Amino acid sequence: MQNCLEKLEQTTIDVVLCDVKLPDGNGVDFSKKIKEKYPLLELVLLTAYGNIPDGVQAIKNGAFDYIIKGDDNSKIVPLLYRAIEKVDLGIRVQQLEKQLGNKHSFDEILGKSKSIQKAIDLAKKVAATDTTVLLTGETGTGKEVFAQAIHQASTRSKQNFVAINCSAFSKELLESEMFGHKAGAYTGAIKDKKDFLKKLIMEPSF
Repeated sequence: MQNCLEKLEQTTIDVVLCDVKLPDGNGVDFSKKIKEKYPLLELVLLTAYGNIPDGVQAIKNGAFDYIIKGDDNSKIVPLLYRAIEKVDLGIRVQQLEKQLGNKHSFDEILGKSKSIQKAIDLAKKVAATDTTVLLTGETGTGKEVFAQAIHQASTRSKQNFVAINCSAFSKELLESEMFGHKAGAYTGAIKDKKDFLKKLIMEPSF
């Protein structure tokens, strides 16, 4: 295992094909150690003595697959191709997230006036907290730009940011979605609907 870790530190490797029985350890445990250090790398485990608990644990530890020697030899090459495809996809997603992060960072907000700098400083402070933020201002003043930057600088930056144009909804539908309703409150309200606004405050998503 140590030789493998040293090799991974020296060279960029996408997929590791590893035996479960190793001279200095166990491949199932090793898969967890590799995935913790190299989350984009994929690992395929091979074993001559397959058992369900080991297979389940291997997948939980982040292994791409767990296969039996001999019976599954013909599956190895196609499996490696699929693992490489997953790595490539992960790299592309990571690159896109980086580009998106740069696009929505506070550095991309233009303006040198004291007012805009004060707003940016305040937004940076609130981004580090776990709270709901209310941005107000006239149309075109950059509320969504600030919202995106706050989300990107927060601990929830890996989660989705969803912008909703409230003016595109009818008053009744918006009221129902934000504040909920009881069954029978209006035609078509066949069951109670939870208060989304309360949930947003209790469990902020951006």
